[in-house]
Amino acid sequence: MCGAPYRTLGNTAWVLYGVLSMSDARLEQFKKMAADFPDSPMSHFSLGKLYLERKQYAEAAAALEAAVRLDPTYAAALVSLGDALSGAGQVERAREVLTQAREHALAQGHPGLAEEIDERISDL
Repeated sequence: MCGAPYRTLGNTAWVLYGVLSMSDARLEQFKKMAADFPDSPMSHFSLGKLYLERKQYAEAAAALEAAVRLDPTYAAALVSLGDALSGAGQVERAREVLTQAREHALAQGHPGLAEEIDERISDL
């Protein structure tokens, strides 16, 4: 009976290891995609979002800045860049980027996204 919790913890550790390995595989896949398609904002956005999920804020910001350089009106990339900058402690820059994202969201007819961005800005 005493060994049961350890067996459970062991299984959990293997599951976590599997998830991390899949995440590492996804990271390599997205890095390759960005390298293979350097002119695609979506490839850099996908890589940046994964870095953001992993709380690797500097790497996320670099990838997302590449996406925004390629498409300055990419509202979703701007929002994610704002999140990465905020996570990295660059609050003023995050506020500037999110304000740009809000303008583009409204210009593209996405008032719901603009409201979501307003919430992010007020949380800074």
